[in-house]
Amino acid sequence: MEERAGSRVSRLETRLVRRGFSDPDQAVRLLEEPELQGLAADPVLLDALGAAADPDEALFGLARLLEALDPHERHTLRDTLTTSKPLRDRLLGVLGASAALGDHLARHPRDWHTLVSFELRDIHPGRGDFLGELARRVQAGDGEEDALRAAYRRCLLAIAARDLSGTTDLPQAAAELADLAGATLQTALDLAAAADPEAAEACRLAVIGMGKCGGRELNYVSDVDVIFVAEPREGVDEQRALQAATRLASRLMRLCSDTTGEGVIWPVDANLRPEGRNGPLVRTLASHLAYYRRWAKTWEFQALLKARPVAGDAELGRAYTEAVAPLVWQAAAREHFVADVQQMRRRVVDAIPAGELERQLKLGPGGLRDVEFAVQLLQLVHGRTDEGLRSGNTLEALSALSAGGYVGRADAAALDDAYRFLRTLEHRIQLHRLRRTHLMPTDPADLRRLARSMAPLINGEPGVDPVAALQREWKRHAMEVRRLHERLFYRPLLDAVAELPVAELRVTRTGAAGLTAEAARQRLAALGYADPAAALRHISALASGVSRKAAIQRTLLPVLLGWFADSADPDAGLLNFRQVSDALGATPWYLRLLRDEGAAAEQLARVLSAGRLAPDLLLRAPEAVAMLGDSTGLAPRGRAALESEILAAVGRADGPAAGVAAARSVRRRELFRTAAADLLGRLDDDPARALDVTGEALTSITAATLQGALRAAVNGWEARNGELPTRIAIIGMGRFGGHELGYGSDADVLFVHEPRLGVLDEDAAGAAKAVIGELRTLLAAPSVEPPLEVDADLRPEGRNGPLVRTLASYAGYYARWSHAWESQALLRAEAMAGDVELGARFRELIDPLRYPGAGVSERDLTEIRRIKARIEAERLPRGADPTTHTKIGRGGLADVEWTVQLLQLQHGHEVPGLRTTRTRAALAAAAEAGLVEREDAEVLDAAWVLASRVRAAVMLVRGRAGDSFPGDARELAGVARYLGYGVGHSGELVDEYRRTTRRARHAVERLFYGTE
Repeated sequence: MEERAGSRVSRLETRLVRRGFSDPDQAVRLLEEPELQGLAADPVLLDALGAAADPDEALFGLARLLEALDPHERHTLRDTLTTSKPLRDRLLGVLGASAALGDHLARHPRDWHTLVSFELRDIHPGRGDFLGELARRVQAGDGEEDALRAAYRRCLLAIAARDLSGTTDLPQAAAELADLAGATLQTALDLAAAADPEAAEACRLAVIGMGKCGGRELNYVSDVDVIFVAEPREGVDEQRALQAATRLASRLMRLCSDTTGEGVIWPVDANLRPEGRNGPLVRTLASHLAYYRRWAKTWEFQALLKARPVAGDAELGRAYTEAVAPLVWQAAAREHFVADVQQMRRRVVDAIPAGELERQLKLGPGGLRDVEFAVQLLQLVHGRTDEGLRSGNTLEALSALSAGGYVGRADAAALDDAYRFLRTLEHRIQLHRLRRTHLMPTDPADLRRLARSMAPLINGEPGVDPVAALQREWKRHAMEVRRLHERLFYRPLLDAVAELPVAELRVTRTGAAGLTAEAARQRLAALGYADPAAALRHISALASGVSRKAAIQRTLLPVLLGWFADSADPDAGLLNFRQVSDALGATPWYLRLLRDEGAAAEQLARVLSAGRLAPDLLLRAPEAVAMLGDSTGLAPRGRAALESEILAAVGRADGPAAGVAAARSVRRRELFRTAAADLLGRLDDDPARALDVTGEALTSITAATLQGALRAAVNGWEARNGELPTRIAIIGMGRFGGHELGYGSDADVLFVHEPRLGVLDEDAAGAAKAVIGELRTLLAAPSVEPPLEVDADLRPEGRNGPLVRTLASYAGYYARWSHAWESQALLRAEAMAGDVELGARFRELIDPLRYPGAGVSERDLTEIRRIKARIEAERLPRGADPTTHTKIGRGGLADVEWTVQLLQLQHGHEVPGLRTTRTRAALAAAAEAGLVEREDAEVLDAAWVLASRVRAAVMLVRGRAGDSFPGDARELAGVARYLGYGVGHSGELVDEYRRTTRRARHAVERLFYGTE
């Protein structure tokens, strides 16, 4: 007999394992309990248990429920359970998916009856049905908090049962949850009014649902976002009415949010109100409107998109939503609207802890928020003119966007499918413990239960691990959401324009995509395009037609438009792209490069929209785009490599003009390489080091160009006259000699020559003058290549002195006539081109002048300070702001450089580190030698670096040199973007510049002028 019993148990365990039980021993023990006696013999019941998300949890919950019932009720439930499939599916479905609702049934066992009824209102209840149920079960007075929670859970139990059994779909379940929330808020408000009738008689109070509650798409567990609006009743003072309304609202929030023996319903969150937590809890309608009209930020209008009256005074609630709606649907016209929305999305992602990012269903990339943000962005842009888009519900809005042609039908269907999957997954996770979470679990048991509950939505194959199938399906949807989120805002625009004949562009609705020209212009304007009509023409020219080129550009443009929109000047980026594509579109490698090399396309978009200089350089020879597709293509080339290439090209050229043209062509290409690398942040992660790399690269380019131009001019002279009778060296001065050239810098130089043995001085001088004259003329001549201005004004006697001198002439001049300022200028002198040995001898000549053994005399010090003060007083351009002029303004380049150069003149003889032409290196050497306090050196260095970077940014953005911040707002935004400031933060850059240079000026006053 014992063996047979054991055999029966063994067979039962086997049956339970087959049905998905994880702990068959425990299940057998439960089935042998008196309350469940005999149920093990019912295969239909065992099958129903096996169909639950967690059969073990379902059986355990059933045992607790039966144990809690009195014998009569227990008998009734057992009979109904075995004979009624709907009850069986609902009850066991809930018990297998939600331990929290199982706990509720154990505390309130008679609530199982709510799962039995099959009247129409029980299948699809509305807000009125929930209100009636709550009113029947909640009475004002002692215990009202617990009664409200128990009644809420009873209603929630029915919603979950319909959801889990498939009677309702996700949108219906979410709508029921929102309706239940509204009914609960109304009941809580009624209880608050009953407790404080004086307050209720003093005011009209409306509760506005926000977020998912307002959109009728609520989760099982979520904060319920609300805004309170109140008006005084007739004859009541407004202040008294607001105080009364605040008491009611506060009581309502506590009734829902406080934790009691029955737990908590959900927190009521009123932080979306004007001024958030710092603002009053309740305002009048007029106060709300005054705030929104004057102070509200973009995100507040985005939040108001979902505003819906859910409780309280219905007439006041309608008045509120009708009043704020026009403000919501004009929000897209605000400056930086799209940038603000995108920045808010980025902040959400950035705030996710690193350990949670991969598990986030809601906030992470490819999560629910990606769908919601994309849909809301399109609604706000196009809802201004299309009232059919003005739904607070995500799926309804997505359907309307698709029907209106703002989103392609296939894209909308994919997003709809993904959103339903992700929301259902989120619901199943929250249902288990009725806890607010958006994270995928990591516990194997939780994952197994989740996978089983999601089985109808998973395309799993027989024999495949359900958890693996769930993970695969989740990742598939997340990737699809992320892909569509990235392109959703741009793709319909392209579909519309590409299929629309140019002649009809302004007036005709498109075919398949259905996006009107006006809607397209609105979207472009919202993206930040200043001239949407021109942008549409460019897009049409690029994307229209049936050619392979047009097809590829239709693929590229959605992402490119986004990258352009993320820049300070989207219009310029799109125009430049069109011009480059017009020049290279027929070249097979160009579009293939952009299509297949994502980094190349992004880099091109960023370069084309970052300012005028780099695109101008590129458009002179568009084939330079190719270097963007090479991983090392933007690395600056060394001077030796550049000289070798240029001299080879000069050697092949037919005459001086062709030779210099070849050198200028290489220079233009290398200028683009350096500018592009700079704009893309490829030179160095540290801005100061990147500045040094830029200066070195530009100096090498200029030196190599001068070397090539000199060779070309010499070759031309020798072709006409025979061997050149003198040797020539070019000495770099100023920023050129200091290896600190900027994009807009001239090449400051001195020309020195030395006649060959036996040659008359006047013959040598004539030849040298002719060669240098041709060099300067050809480098500055009008051409498709940018000119290189060669400035020799720092020579002895300035413009009144000879352009070229012999070494002996320089020696004689410096011995007899040299001034202190000339010794100071020579601190930057370095041989850059021409005869190497002559350049070295020139350096030997000037070293005693620039590093005098006796330092600087008191007379020379006074003279240097006088000249500096005169420059400050007289050279600042009229109307220029001395606090922001980067060259001679307060704490600018001149302040720092003159201070450093004075230290070099004073101490260069005994401190070897000061014998350098580079400003930052000399400043560092001065600090190392104790000549300057470390703190002062850091302040001066920071100011010099910032001023130099601002000058570089101005040239890159405007395409012409400038020493002050641009007055044009868009150009200033481009400068700020280059220096790392986001959209709308240009003022912060200017403020930071003033702070930095003000500190530098204090140091200059002490170190240069000797004042304390």
